Amino acid sequence: MQEIVSAQDLSARDRRMLFWASFLSLLAAGFGFSFRVAMGGDYRVEFGLSNQQVGEVFGASLWPIAITMVGFSLVVDRIGYKIPMYIAFALQVVSGVGTFFADSYMALYGFALCAGLGHGIVEAVINPICAAVYPKAKTKWLTYLHAAWPAGLVLGTLMIIGAESLFDGWRVHALWIVLPALAYAVMYGPCRFPVDERVQAGVPYIEMLRQVGFLGAALSAFMMVYEIGNQVDHLTEWKRPENWFTLSLIAGGAIGAVFGLWTRALGKPLFFLLCLLMIPVATAELGTDGWIKKLMTPVLENLKVNPAFALVFSAFIMLVFRVFAGGILRIMSPPVLLCVSGVFSAIGLYWLAGASGVAILVAFVLYALGQTYYWPCVLGFVSERFPEGGALTLNTVSAIGLLSAGIIATPVLGVAFDRSIRAAVATEAPPLAEAATADASFLWMQHQKIDPGAAEAFIEDLDEPDRAETQSVYDKCDAKAGRDALRFAACFPAVLVVVFGMIALYFRSGGGYRPVELRIRQEPGIPPKPDSNQQTEETQR
Repeated sequence: MQEIVSAQDLSARDRRMLFWASFLSLLAAGFGFSFRVAMGGDYRVEFGLSNQQVGEVFGASLWPIAITMVGFSLVVDRIGYKIPMYIAFALQVVSGVGTFFADSYMALYGFALCAGLGHGIVEAVINPICAAVYPKAKTKWLTYLHAAWPAGLVLGTLMIIGAESLFDGWRVHALWIVLPALAYAVMYGPCRFPVDERVQAGVPYIEMLRQVGFLGAALSAFMMVYEIGNQVDHLTEWKRPENWFTLSLIAGGAIGAVFGLWTRALGKPLFFLLCLLMIPVATAELGTDGWIKKLMTPVLENLKVNPAFALVFSAFIMLVFRVFAGGILRIMSPPVLLCVSGVFSAIGLYWLAGASGVAILVAFVLYALGQTYYWPCVLGFVSERFPEGGALTLNTVSAIGLLSAGIIATPVLGVAFDRSIRAAVATEAPPLAEAATADASFLWMQHQKIDPGAAEAFIEDLDEPDRAETQSVYDKCDAKAGRDALRFAACFPAVLVVVFGMIALYFRSGGGYRPVELRIRQEPGIPPKPDSNQQTEETQR
């Protein structure tokens, strides 16, 4: 049982130490993400992987986050924050060192899984810590905290690019995650951790569960069951049924029904809607970032710019604007800011699909600005409107987003790539398409793709003139697929514009957006403590 410490018991130094240690833990996760973005093409070539397999390895670092986030959210108030963070540290170190020694697709997948589990614990702990330490400015400080994510992308990618001339191959770059992990492990040692705002207010544990209710439990259970089944299919001799999607829906509904009957709650409709919206949020942000190097290769090929710099540039813009989130949130509520973000993302992605010259830079800036506030604003929105849900609602919405990034967002863009390549090859080089076409599936849908190994074998068997011409056609089809996928990706932020716009109008019709504040429970005979937190929040920036 952890020591009962409130935010008011912490000194300014205590708060700074907690914030920066939490910042470094998320920065470490960003290092791992940047490695898989920048080096995915390299280990794809070495191990002969398809685009979908690269997406699956990448997804393995994302979808397990849901398991640890939701699981630890249920117990973190009781076991404390320090032990989970050292478990996260161990998993992140294992992921980096293990990937360095990986020798197969399965090894890459397994160590990406460790990274995902560690990332999940990090998010399960640092989000409620931040909300508890800064209860009067949750969205602002969660946005500051999540500036660690783009900071990790920028620093990680720059370290990879800068060290490419010093190291041969991609393996050593997997080790960069160990550096921030060691730093935050040391910093957390002397820290005192505050209890959640829900605990301070005396809100019962069952009330926290009721905020999620049947709706939230059914959605998260469906996604977990579906993806766990997919992974068991990949990793063992068990083969998932052809109707696995339908069976997962039924299982998720059943688990949600049991949860709903136990808590006697349907769940908050707005919270459920925000959970659903995390699917397009994850696709617009993490899914697109996961493929941004390959997406931008055809766009930047004539400018002779390393496409990995696209991630650096995007993340740098995100970092800068998240640091200055306080001023923006003074004039915009979270739903309004999320609606505006969707506008920027949709225009930027669609424009990038056909941009050239200077227009590439302008369109890319719009895309980067759009994705800047998605994740932290949704977290702040949930924390401010559903404080009774404590760590569970805060982490469930994030877990669903990260889970959908792994099982939907990144693979769906990989499928868009594969389908575009196959369609173009079928038009431009029918013999190659006939020889290398393979069947594939995604969720409940079937599609066809060009198998890279079969395509390579077919091209190698051709005579020299035909070989060069066919290879050129195949490369052009691959480049064209990048622009097609950008256009497809623009659909997801367009959905966010419509729905968050309607949510903003709903709040405006009721008098405007206002956070829900809990009354902190005081012990009998003990006067309330002065709220020193409000006085020191601004001085720490």
